[in-house]
Amino acid sequence: MRTAFIGLGVMGYPMAGHLARAGHDVTVFNRSPAKAERWAAEHKGRAAATIAEAAAGCELVALCVGNDDDVRHVVGEALPALPRGAIIVDHTTASARLAREMAEAAAARGCAFLDAPVSGGQAGAENGQLAIMIGGDAEAVERARPVIGVYAKAVQHMGGPGSGQLTKMVNQICIAGVVQGLAEAVHFAARAGLDRGLVYEAISKGAAQSWQMDNRWKTMAEGKFDFGFAVDWMRKDLGLVLDEARSNGARLEVTALVDQFYAEVQALGGRRWDTSSLAARLERP
Repeated sequence: MRTAFIGLGVMGYPMAGHLARAGHDVTVFNRSPAKAERWAAEHKGRAAATIAEAAAGCELVALCVGNDDDVRHVVGEALPALPRGAIIVDHTTASARLAREMAEAAAARGCAFLDAPVSGGQAGAENGQLAIMIGGDAEAVERARPVIGVYAKAVQHMGGPGSGQLTKMVNQICIAGVVQGLAEAVHFAARAGLDRGLVYEAISKGAAQSWQMDNRWKTMAEGKFDFGFAVDWMRKDLGLVLDEARSNGARLEVTALVDQFYAEVQALGGRRWDTSSLAARLERP
C-alpha cells in the first residue's frame, strides 16, 4: 500500500521501518529533515520536504507526534493532499475530544481518521510488538489492519472515534498505580534490609508479578532511570486522563496523586527519566 509516516521519534522511526520492510511504498516526513533523510537512506524509502508532499496520493497516512496541536497541524496539512477513501491513522497519545474532531474533519473530505494509540514502548516499536487500541469506523479499521499489523502484536477495535484514546487512558491509569506500588516495594525491601534480588525471585512468580516488575525491579533497585518512557510524556498522558475524568466524573484519587509524584521527579531533574523513576523520590533525604 502507498503510505506515509509522519513523525520519526523513538516510536515512529522503527514503526515506519517495519512498513518499508513489509514491502509498503513509504514516504516519511519529520520536523528535523536530517532524520527523515537518514531513515530514507536506511530503508530505501523517500523523505518529503512537507507533510502535504508526503501524503500526496497515499492510501494511508500514519502519524506519531507529540500532542493535540501537533495532530491538528499534521491532519490539516495532509487532508487536502489525500484522495477520497484514504485513511489517517493517528498513533499519538492525545485527547478523545481531538479524535472526534479529526474524525469529523476527515469524513467531510471523504476520508477516515482512526485514533490508534499504542502501548509497548520503544522496545515494542523496535520489535514490532506493539499493542494498538483503535477508535473509528469499523470498515476503515479492517482496511488499515494489514498495514498497522506489521508493527503490532495485538490490534483491537474499541468502538467509535475517541474510544482508542480512552482505552489508552485506562492503560496509563494502570501503569501509574503499578509503578508507584513497585517503587514503594523496592524502597521498603531496602529499608527492611532484604536482598532485593532475592525478593524479586521470591515474589515475581506469584500474584505480585507484572510487566513492570519483570522489566523495572532491577533498574529501580540500581537507581538507573536514563532510558524508557520519559516522565514528561507520562505527565502529558496523565493530564489527558485527569482532564477526561473531570468530564466523565471518574474518581481517580491514586492517579492524581501519582501525577503529583511525577511532578516531584521533574523537580529533581528527571524530566527525561523513565517512569520507574518514581523510586528516586523515595530515596531523597
